[in-house]
Amino acid sequence: MNILILSAGTRNKIVQYFKKEVGAEGCVIATDCSNLAPAVYDADKFYLVPRITAPGYLERILEICEKERIDGVFSLIDPELSMLAKEKDRFLAVGTTPIISPYDLVETCFDKYRMYRMLCEMKIPTGMCFVEKEAFYEAVEKGEISYPVFVKPVKGSASININKAGSREEIELLFRLYDDLMIQEYLDGQEYGADVYIDMISGKCTSLFVKKKIKMRAGETDKSVSYKNEELFALIKDFVEKCGFRGMIDIDIFEKNGTYYISEVNPRFGGGYPHAYACGVNMPGQALENLAGRENPVTIGNYKEGVCMMKYNEIAIRDMSGETIRE
Repeated sequence: MNILILSAGTRNKIVQYFKKEVGAEGCVIATDCSNLAPAVYDADKFYLVPRITAPGYLERILEICEKERIDGVFSLIDPELSMLAKEKDRFLAVGTTPIISPYDLVETCFDKYRMYRMLCEMKIPTGMCFVEKEAFYEAVEKGEISYPVFVKPVKGSASININKAGSREEIELLFRLYDDLMIQEYLDGQEYGADVYIDMISGKCTSLFVKKKIKMRAGETDKSVSYKNEELFALIKDFVEKCGFRGMIDIDIFEKNGTYYISEVNPRFGGGYPHAYACGVNMPGQALENLAGRENPVTIGNYKEGVCMMKYNEIAIRDMSGETIRE
């Protein structure tokens, strides 16, 4: 089994997990636009490719898929996921299966207000959102929502340009500084993250790992502890299966006054997935089973509660004298 990991960046652990799962008979290949991306050096082979916005990028990736006889491909960055989903047929034509949810669903995940409306239509608890300032101010006057609130881009990732606002003046300033913003209810409660795998053949949620977030850094979980709750499992399972997600997804959840609220959905491996893998929730193995044409058994909650993850810094050193450094 040959796997291609696009935009590997600093996600060394994901590359390592797939190398372990494919074994000696398989091959894990990584790409990145920079030869200072440490994860590519953990792969069996890597390709230095243009930026995803460059002309001919897709054709270059398809060329690699065909040349290396890639069975499955996925990306680790948000801007590339829509391309994978939209061009799925072109990948299938060269014998490669994109491990990704349907295109419309991927697009919904990246439009936070569109996701909010979908959650409301499904009657799933979520924080109130507004794209019009005046509608928000009216809701404040009616007592439907109160300060503080989050002001964030409708489309965005990595917690870029997300600000907590405690007054109308702050909101007005942020809307002058940035474009395409929305106002989101501040849920002052415990935050959780869920790593979820939805079988690409059966459409069933086959594994689900929940972690209670203890500390965040740069939009990613820095410290967490494994957590189990049957009510939350049922909520997530029902949500992902009804929507039609496929492969691995990452969900942000808040709990306030005994109610779980779904906040955001990322249709890819989350930054905290290593916690799940260390607890035995093997999504790379499940992806390989699907690529081999086999359904996975349902193993939701099959892990130990109370196991902590603590991220720490590491470095990679490589002699690149004589090479052109591409940042």
